[in-house]
Amino acid sequence: MGEHIEVAGRSAPFGSDVLLEASDFDGLVIHTEICEDVWVPIPPSTRAALAGATVLLNLSASDAIVGKSDYRATLCASHSARCLAAYLYSAAGQGESTTDLAWDGEALVFENGALLAKAARFADEPQLILADVDIGRLTAERMRQGTFGDCADHEAGATTFRRVAFELDAPRDKNLGLLRNVARFPFAPDDEARLAELCFEAFNIQAHGLRQRLEATKTQKLVIGVSGGLDSTHALLVAVTAFEQLGLPRENILGFTLPAFATSDRTKANAWRLMRALGVGAQEIDVTPACKQMLADIGHPAARGVAVYDTTYENVQAGARTSLLFRLANQNDAIVLGTGDLSELALGWCTYGVGDQMSHYNVNASVPKTLIQHLIRWCARDAHFGADTVAVLHDILDTEISPELVPSAAGEPAQRTEDFVGPYALQDFNLYYTTRYGFPPSKTAFLAFHAWADADAGVWPADIPPAKRRAYDLEDIKRWLVVFLRRFFAASQFKRSALPNGPKVSSGGSLSPRGDWRAPSDASAQAWLVDIDEIP
Repeated sequence: MGEHIEVAGRSAPFGSDVLLEASDFDGLVIHTEICEDVWVPIPPSTRAALAGATVLLNLSASDAIVGKSDYRATLCASHSARCLAAYLYSAAGQGESTTDLAWDGEALVFENGALLAKAARFADEPQLILADVDIGRLTAERMRQGTFGDCADHEAGATTFRRVAFELDAPRDKNLGLLRNVARFPFAPDDEARLAELCFEAFNIQAHGLRQRLEATKTQKLVIGVSGGLDSTHALLVAVTAFEQLGLPRENILGFTLPAFATSDRTKANAWRLMRALGVGAQEIDVTPACKQMLADIGHPAARGVAVYDTTYENVQAGARTSLLFRLANQNDAIVLGTGDLSELALGWCTYGVGDQMSHYNVNASVPKTLIQHLIRWCARDAHFGADTVAVLHDILDTEISPELVPSAAGEPAQRTEDFVGPYALQDFNLYYTTRYGFPPSKTAFLAFHAWADADAGVWPADIPPAKRRAYDLEDIKRWLVVFLRRFFAASQFKRSALPNGPKVSSGGSLSPRGDWRAPSDASAQAWLVDIDEIP
C-alpha cells in the first residue's frame, strides 16, 4: 500500500490500492491484481469495484493442471458478475520455466458474468484477444442494483485507494465498429438449448404465479377471452398448465370467443380449434349487438351506418368484451385472466379501464411479444399440449397481428398492428435497452443498427423461419425509435400505473408500478427526443 516504483527515471504508484481513472471517458476506472488474488474470499478487486473500478485486470503466473481452466473461468465469471465489472485475466504462457510446471497462456475477458473473448491455450505464437466492454451497461447495472450501493457504503474506508488520472485519447468522431455480438432479441437467447431452457422457466413462472393466485383466492374457475391471436393463446396454455398442477378440470377454464364488427373468420376459427383441442369450456358470445347499442346511445355516426372508425368506435368493442368477461366471472365465481403483453403495455397499445388493460390477474404482463412467439413455438415443437394443438398453434403464429377492430371489405384485416406501433422485434429491442439500462436513444440505435442492419450476419434463434428473418436500416431504426419514445413516455404511463398483478418473468424487467418501473404519469419524452438528433 502506498508504494512507488521507478520507471524510466520517474516515480510511479504501485500496488493494489491504485485506481487508474480515465479523464476523458466516463466510467472507465481500472484496477489490477495478481494471480491468486482472485482465489481468496475477498479479492482486492472487490473493494476496488465498490470504490468505482469498472475494469478489473489480473496478471497471473498460474500454471496449467488438468481441470484448472474450467475452475479459473468459473471464478472469473462469477467475480465479474458479483462486482458488476469487466474482468480481464491473463495467465503466463510459453517461455516460463518447465522445471516442475507447465503453462497454457490462457486469457479471458468477462463482462458481468458473460464471456466476451478467450485466447487459445498452449499456443505456439503470442495470443492477442480483443473485446468491446460496455462501460455504460456496467454503470447502469450498478445504479439499478441497490444492494451493490449498500455494500459500497458498508465497505467505504476499508481500503483507501490512490486515484491516478490518465487520458484514453480515444477518437470520438469516428465509428470504430463493434466486435461484440448484439443479440437481435435481447429477451430471448440465440442458442437453441438456452432458448428452450428459458421458455421452460418463463412458462412455469407464469403458471406458478397463476396457481398461487388461484390458491390464495380459493378460486377454482377462471374466465378468459380467446381471440385466436398470440397473447390469448399463450395465456390459455399457461392457464391449462396451472389447472393441471392444481388438479382442477380443464372445463373450469371458461374460454369465450367474442366476435364483433371486424373479427376475421380465421381468428375465430382458430379460437374454437384451440379451445376444443385443449378441452376447456368453450362458448361464443357475439358482442356486435351490445356495441351497436352503445354506439347508438352515445350518438356515434357509425350507429347510423356512417363509416367513422375512430378511437371511440374501437374502444366500444374492447370495452364491451372486458365488461362481459367481468360479469361472466361474477356469475361463475371465477377470476378474469388478462392476456395483454409487456410490449403492448410499453407502447400503450391497450384500452384503459374497461378494456383489455384490465383483469384480475395477467400472466403475460411482463412477457414481450417476441418472447410470447418463442413460447408458443416451444409448445408446438414438442407438442406439449397434444398433437391436436400443433397445427392450430402454427397457424396462429402465421396470422397477421391485428386488433381486428375496423371492418374490411376484402376479408383481410384492415389493420396491421405493426403499421401503427412499429415492428415488435425492433420495439422490444428498444424497450429492453431503455428500461433495463436507461441508454439514450443514440446508443440504443447504435446497438440496434449492429443487431439488425444485415439479415445474414450473426445468429438467429433456430425457430424463426428464414422468410421472417429481415433487416432494418438506420432510417427504419430511427423512425420507429421516435414512435417508441413518444408512446412510451408521453402516452402510456397512466395505464401502467393501474396495472393488474402478474408475475415478473425475465431479467428485462417488468413495467409494474409496484416493482421495476415506478414513473410519473405525466413524464415528458423531450430529453429523449433531443438525443435522437445524435442519430445520423
